[in-house]
Amino acid sequence: MAGDTALGLPTMKRSPASSTRRLLLQASAGVVAHMLARPASAQDAAAMAAAVTQFAGGQAVRKGRVKLEIAPLVDNGNVVPLRVTVDSPMTAGDHVAEIAIFNEKNPQKDVGRFTLGAQAGKADVATRIRLATSQKLVALARMNDGSVWSDTVEVVVVLAACIEGES
Repeated sequence: MAGDTALGLPTMKRSPASSTRRLLLQASAGVVAHMLARPASAQDAAAMAAAVTQFAGGQAVRKGRVKLEIAPLVDNGNVVPLRVTVDSPMTAGDHVAEIAIFNEKNPQKDVGRFTLGAQAGKADVATRIRLATSQKLVALARMNDGSVWSDTVEVVVVLAACIEGES
């Protein structure tokens, strides 16, 4: 019988849609692999480090107390939800004064800043941002005693956004 394999099973012809879908999946996998392998330039990393240093105001930035929640793989960089929480009792003697979020590769390094006080009750902020491409994000919290705490997350973006200033 024509179309049979050596095992006696019929072979299937691929439709043009199947071939197109296969090519699209292969191309998408290639883009993701490229984004994962492409490190930030020294200029990007230096600009973000400068923004973090300026926010810290001479204080050492310590890891901990801050939790930056964002999906590690983002399909569309145009609308990316994120949340920052800080472990703090939020009392008059120990509370978060400010939360800032910085990014590595967007045209503007300062994604958002939130001013809080003991009256906030809890240090928990959420927003949506745009991401130009796969990159590192840093969330910082300045406490009322002047100490600065941080969390860092790497995010892979499949469909980039806000790239108007790039060449």
